[in-house]
Amino acid sequence: MYLNLVEIAESFGVAERVVEDWIRDEGLPHVPDRGRLLFDRARVVQWATEHGLAARAGFLAPENAAFKTGFALGPMLRAGGIWRDVPAGGVIGVLERVIGSLAGVPGPVRALLAQRLKSDGGVNWAPVGLGFALPHFSTRVTLGPGGGVVALVLLRDALPVAEAPADLVPVRRLFFFVPPSPRAHLDTLGRLSRAIVRGPLRDAVEKGAADEEVFRALDAADASGGTGQESGDPS
Repeated sequence: MYLNLVEIAESFGVAERVVEDWIRDEGLPHVPDRGRLLFDRARVVQWATEHGLAARAGFLAPENAAFKTGFALGPMLRAGGIWRDVPAGGVIGVLERVIGSLAGVPGPVRALLAQRLKSDGGVNWAPVGLGFALPHFSTRVTLGPGGGVVALVLLRDALPVAEAPADLVPVRRLFFFVPPSPRAHLDTLGRLSRAIVRGPLRDAVEKGAADEEVFRALDAADASGGTGQESGDPS
């Protein structure tokens, strides 16, 4: 799994220039690709361990780690819903509807979030490969305890993104999220990315399973600490 500069910076909780300094001064493994920087997740994890950066989060969280922020993604997806056969040009409209339906969020806050959706650079689309992306607000936005939301958007056609995924598979499946807390932001990134790499959630989405089957698959990922595998499964 390859990550881009923004995703690496988010996972370590540092500015992008810090990551660039690590490349220059500390030998952080990277791959130049058509004017951008890509990072092999496994090599970065090894480098981080060797440099004493063992507290990893987000995309770099240990794959077998149980989640620690005390919230479940399954109810968040039920709140945001599954949106099917959406044209790429209609994605922002769908995300506006998700934001507009948030229970317990004051109207002015919903209006501000909708404005950010439409602003230049307001959303980090975060393509992660295998045809998936994890869009979220570029500036850290949280909804408070019990207020997080995840929405699965299944596209009719490929989404044009500024940062193409490393595997060049067109993006047609989006897990948009707004977490309940700042700490949960990185946790959500990590748990969703791991569930996409392998497990029943990815399988259910790729085969176009019914909503309830997708919900159950994410419930299983919650129960297994984000991997979607049964405890004790060696794979």
